[in-house]
Amino acid sequence: MNYIFVYTREQAIADGVLIDVTKTAKEAGLSLHTVVTDAVWAEYVRVPDGITCQDESGRLWDILWMLRYAILQSKNAEPQMMFELYVANEEGKPAELVKLKAIVGPGDDERPVLTILLPNED
Repeated sequence: MNYIFVYTREQAIADGVLIDVTKTAKEAGLSLHTVVTDAVWAEYVRVPDGITCQDESGRLWDILWMLRYAILQSKNAEPQMMFELYVANEEGKPAELVKLKAIVGPGDDERPVLTILLPNED
């Protein structure tokens, strides 16, 4: 197969399209190299203006912990799964139930890696 262009995971991380969260993921019990998309970061990790008593590390922890919980509750070892968590993005309003997608696939060196995305992302 001839490729015209290949955009690697390493390039996507360098460009900021993917954000490496492996260190925190390992602390949460996820053993694979782990990234979130910039859209997940912007929507659910970054703390919106006006939101108090939250920080990015806590919001990221919630995502990773709920993914770990979903994996442990899963009866099937699928390479893709949806999971849910509550996120408060507006001060004074209840947290909203949001869905995210996790995909395990081969990384640049063919070892398995984990990517967390919005449901509509590929």
